[in-house]
Amino acid sequence: MRRIFWNEHEHRLRMFWRLLGQLLFLLLAMILIQGGAGVAIGLMLRSGDRLPANVFDDFRRAQAWLVSNPLWMALGMLSVALAIWLSVWAAAQLLDRRPLADFGLHLDRHWWADLGFGLALGALLMTLIFLVELAAGWVTVRGTLVTHDPQLGFWPTILASLLLFVAVGFYEELFSRGYQLTNLAEGFAALRPRTAVWLATILSGGVFGLLHLSNPHATWYSALGIAAGGVLTLGLGYILTGELGLSIGLHISWNFVQGNVYGFPVSGGSFFASFLFIEQGGPVLWTGGAFGPEAGLVGLMATLLGALLICAWVRWRRGAIALHTELAEPPASLVGRQGPSGHGA
Repeated sequence: MRRIFWNEHEHRLRMFWRLLGQLLFLLLAMILIQGGAGVAIGLMLRSGDRLPANVFDDFRRAQAWLVSNPLWMALGMLSVALAIWLSVWAAAQLLDRRPLADFGLHLDRHWWADLGFGLALGALLMTLIFLVELAAGWVTVRGTLVTHDPQLGFWPTILASLLLFVAVGFYEELFSRGYQLTNLAEGFAALRPRTAVWLATILSGGVFGLLHLSNPHATWYSALGIAAGGVLTLGLGYILTGELGLSIGLHISWNFVQGNVYGFPVSGGSFFASFLFIEQGGPVLWTGGAFGPEAGLVGLMATLLGALLICAWVRWRRGAIALHTELAEPPASLVGRQGPSGHGA
């Protein structure tokens, strides 16, 4: 392990500026990419006469129309994914002084195996949630292969939804785990490495939960449920492997199977199409109600089971369950430029 020369204050100050800098890069990227994409989409749709009359005369009407279409929604999420990727890449180059791959994107065979396990795990956990609620009489299946707009077609809508959740799984994990958690761990590197990693995981999970408070039907209970997932499954997958493959896979399949297979709300949002159409009942404390399973005790139980299965996977693949404490080490390029006093060699 590299010897660290920075003092505690300098660690945290650098962490703060790196996190703030990445957010500023993200704001700029979002303005450029989504602004340009919005203008292009508007011109294209206007020229093709595909818009309802005067839809762009009112911003709220335009926004509602775009998010009601799964293809445009998926393209919007891809633009967000691109903006976050660019912002993290710029921060990695200019602030962290290291390659983007160091934020959990070393795409070797272990990474892809973790991705596959994450995809399977998310589907398994959501299937268990559905079966538990079905056995308890809290959900009733009312239909199959349903879509909110028959003119769009079921399978094109499902594929657009899958594309949307792939984008969300990638950019939320790169942002919350890859960049934020890593920099937080380095910011607390003056503590013991294990303490720094766990503290960063809890803080990044808490921020992850708070960011979902703006979702439809969100409550403090739902934020706690999202935060628990950010720590106990998504965060755990990252800090035990040092890579984002497992977390990205779990995030994608959890959302897709939740909304587009079983018809549950996804973090408060409704689905565009689903293999099953369900009627939700039962106690909100257990089911999560209109926000979805993440806000209920059944979802929390699935999260705890997911944490155990992640530990079992890591032990089987890597031979031992151990924190990736290298996450608490500052970039070598920056450490090498510091002297014992923290003011330069």
